[in-house]
Amino acid sequence: MKRKILVAIDGSTYSSNSLGYLGLLFGKVEDVCFHLLSIVTCDSLPPGKEWLDEKELMNMISSPTRKNLASAKTYMATALRKLEQLGISEYRVTTEVRLSRAGVATDILQEAKNGLYDALLIGRRGLSKLEELMIGSVSASILEKNHEVPIWVLDGQITSHKFLVPVDGTYHSLMAVDHLAHMIKDNPLAEITLFHSSAMFSHECVITPSEFYEQWGQEWCEEHLSRPDSLFHAPRQILTENGFPAEKIFWLHTFKGFDPSRQIYRQALIDDFGTVVMGRRGDDIDKGIFRGVTDRMVLMAENVAIWIVG
Repeated sequence: MKRKILVAIDGSTYSSNSLGYLGLLFGKVEDVCFHLLSIVTCDSLPPGKEWLDEKELMNMISSPTRKNLASAKTYMATALRKLEQLGISEYRVTTEVRLSRAGVATDILQEAKNGLYDALLIGRRGLSKLEELMIGSVSASILEKNHEVPIWVLDGQITSHKFLVPVDGTYHSLMAVDHLAHMIKDNPLAEITLFHSSAMFSHECVITPSEFYEQWGQEWCEEHLSRPDSLFHAPRQILTENGFPAEKIFWLHTFKGFDPSRQIYRQALIDDFGTVVMGRRGDDIDKGIFRGVTDRMVLMAENVAIWIVG
């Protein structure tokens, strides 16, 4: 089954990094396709612009907006050429440049949900972590509003094929592993490390197989989630059942550190992981002032891609 990734681009350096990341992971994987989407903001339009069609919008936009639209279309052609140089042929890529209707973040999310994409790739816009926390950004807004489509947040240039996957025995972490298995199963260079940090303040791992029946079935859950080593065994089983080679799956359990999010990021830096894959709890769960582990990881991480599922 073909996998489809929505890629939000804007012609910046961060967009160029996103294209390089796609080439790194999928240049040799033929059944992954991409939709490149560029949303151009249009200021000074009257309320209700979201109900106008594209032709009506074009008749109302300012000269600066027309210039930005033309630049976006030019960059899109450049992006296609770059992807081809990275091994991704043109027939695997579709492109779209359109004017914003409800705001850039909202427009991107609507496309992600309506288009039934397997993932949404966004690049961090270069705000400092404090600025992003205080005033927000498109990427921060998308992360806050979306819990349906897996989001890949990219910071910097990634050159490593190594994946770090924090696991804690929860449904959310297993869903992250399931997403990774689906997306990376036929990448010939990928290596996956299943990682658990028993750092102070992290919760004790108690796996209840019945909580996973709906997703994986009773028989599978009782077999693979009732073992003493289920914390690592179950994720490994999901990966191998999807065709990922067992010899490229590693385990790492550490007792260092005080904050799981810092320990995850530290491990990514030490062992040169290019991507961290994390499950996130739904927005109905109160995370308090200290935020969840996933949110803290996104705020502190640099020069790494973070896949967020849930």
